[in-house]
Amino acid sequence: MTALRIGTRRSPLALAQAEEIRLRLETTGVIADIVPMLTSGDENASPDASPQGLKGLWIDTILDALEAGEIDLAVHSAKDLPAEDDEGFTIAAVPEREDPADVLICREPGELRGGALIGTSSLRRRAQLLASFPGLEVVDLRGNVETRLRKLAEGEVDAALLAAAGLSRLGLAPENARPLPLEMMVPAPGQGCLAVQTRDGDDDTIAAVAPLDHGPSHRALDAERSLMWRLGGGCALPLGAHATVGVESIVLTAVIATADGTTVLRATTEGATPEDAAAAVAKELIAQGAERILAEVATG
Repeated sequence: MTALRIGTRRSPLALAQAEEIRLRLETTGVIADIVPMLTSGDENASPDASPQGLKGLWIDTILDALEAGEIDLAVHSAKDLPAEDDEGFTIAAVPEREDPADVLICREPGELRGGALIGTSSLRRRAQLLASFPGLEVVDLRGNVETRLRKLAEGEVDAALLAAAGLSRLGLAPENARPLPLEMMVPAPGQGCLAVQTRDGDDDTIAAVAPLDHGPSHRALDAERSLMWRLGGGCALPLGAHATVGVESIVLTAVIATADGTTVLRATTEGATPEDAAAAVAKELIAQGAERILAEVATG
């Protein structure tokens, strides 16, 4: 049997995610090898270099390799994906979602004092942090998970916001860490989900990864990506979205906030399908003024 080739970024987290998929496939009798590669985002390219904007930078060379048949499937953090699949590709499987929460990690125990520096490069996290903690200062903090934890330990910031799923997949349990509740910090669309992407029509690979799919997680991701598409697609939006899937409906909660946190729009609705839930939430957010906030973000 020829081994499937799994394309992924070279970062420690991306490799851990690809290894998770490789091991899951192994339990079903499918052998796979990991093929690490660099993306434009890894090489600090400008978002203008990607037709899908900032998010597209983290998947471009992987999709090129998938299209060319150099790999058979790609594994992504779902939150890195643009809202719409490129033509010719499909998300064939979404394993059961990890904890989607954001985690606040402090350098010292105890409550943060006024003026404390919180590190994040995310517009979504910045906006919601400032809304909940107006006395804090949010500063830019970039790099992979290990780099940001190192910068925190060295005193560059007093606290940092990271995804619980990323910490879990890397086997990291930092001290002075606390998950932020949904009421305070709605996660990014797709946060905690892995997306296993294949070529349309590659029936053998699609069948091989099908046992990895977790229906409720896949439907939740579909709802969150549908909302993102309705509100701006591949842009880096100050948008949080989290869906929960029941037997007969999907409940979707979302926020859009101004960068300074002074305005936070929130909506929670349910629908029979992912698209129904996303359409209802988008309509409610737009009625509250979401388009004005998104236009301000787009113009910088």
